[in-house]
Amino acid sequence: MKRILTLVAACAIALPVYAQNAATVNGKAISQKSLDDFVKLLVSQGATDTPQLREQVKQEMINRQVFVQAAEKQGIAKQPDIQTEIDLARQGILVRALMADYLQKNPVSEATIEAEYNKIKKEQAGKLEYQVRHILVKDEKTAKDLEAQIKSGKLKFEDAAKKYSEDKGSATRGGELGWAPPSNYVAPFAEAVSKLKKGQLADKPVQTQFGWHIIQVEDTRPVEFPPLAQVRPQLEEMMRQQKLTDYQKQLRDQAKVQ
Repeated sequence: MKRILTLVAACAIALPVYAQNAATVNGKAISQKSLDDFVKLLVSQGATDTPQLREQVKQEMINRQVFVQAAEKQGIAKQPDIQTEIDLARQGILVRALMADYLQKNPVSEATIEAEYNKIKKEQAGKLEYQVRHILVKDEKTAKDLEAQIKSGKLKFEDAAKKYSEDKGSATRGGELGWAPPSNYVAPFAEAVSKLKKGQLADKPVQTQFGWHIIQVEDTRPVEFPPLAQVRPQLEEMMRQQKLTDYQKQLRDQAKVQ
């Protein structure tokens, strides 16, 4: 009777220990905490903590343990190229975690976002966007000949674009490129557009890496700056990336590299 009571007591003491393990694989334990942490990570990425998810995670952890044990038994972990991969993976995880930790401790404030928004809005004040048509051809002579015909009234701009332009996308629309600020175009094209007023045709064809352009500005209007609510996510992300860039530079500058 005494032996039975001793065995029962021993089992009662052992149960909490075994209860801490989600499973054992060839004698090696997978702790309940490891499983909980894995589930927590998945939940942080958008998953829902359910019994089904926990069972899937458990089976995945068992599979991994089986495969890792097999790899270790075959000495794969000691191979130089595998060691390099493991080291690089570890470094990548630590760097990613460091950056995430920095952003969590140094978030972009609403006041900073508003200040940056107002700064950019002020810089854009007074700038124009242009409604542009163009005709793209391969050589200067063709461009000059077409422009001369357009200026003389012998040929309509839209008809010339449809018939001769190499830019097939805009050719079907009579050369229409739509509304855009000059900064949307390559430098020589943008410079020519910026000098034109409503209804003006460029004095001469403009050369870019794409060929020769005959350019006409149909209309101009002030740039309509979007409201803060519309651009806030992009603005915040841009500022987060700038914070990381500055932080990385700070760490590198402080490091003693020989």
